[in-house]
Amino acid sequence: MTKRGLGKGLGALITSSVSAEQARQEMIPVDSISPNPLQPRKKFKEESLEELAESLKEHGVVQPVIVRPSGTGYELLVGERRWRAAQMAGIKAIPAVIREAEASQCLEGALVENLHRDDLNGIEEATAYRQLMEDFGLTQEEISQKVGKSRSAVANALRLLQLPVEVQA
Repeated sequence: MTKRGLGKGLGALITSSVSAEQARQEMIPVDSISPNPLQPRKKFKEESLEELAESLKEHGVVQPVIVRPSGTGYELLVGERRWRAAQMAGIKAIPAVIREAEASQCLEGALVENLHRDDLNGIEEATAYRQLMEDFGLTQEEISQKVGKSRSAVANALRLLQLPVEVQA
């Protein structure tokens, strides 16, 4: 069985057709970036972040994060683990692609990035789907198209949110 790619991928946030005015890459101060409040991942493994921080100390940040302008700084769209690890490593500035993006694109990008790595737990995935439905008015079918999963897979994930809170934790 071949594994199907998920959704539009990160190309929805940064594409080759994006003009220079819409997206640019530059080094930006780590402390000018705030986390994405729509990040579907709620728990970060400390040991994994420490390993990444050590790697960043030795090799630097190889893959840029993706941010959007927000107030006097930037809001993180993609790359929260790299950003957190860079902070832990004492890195002052990291490469970032600066992109104009709508709030729904922020959640979609973070969700697709995490689904590609298969490391969101079922509850986090379901919560992100519910947030897309409630905050942005998407249907289960629209979500399935955006993340590259069947509508029934989205519906089944959402059923997890009907479990008792103690089970969800």
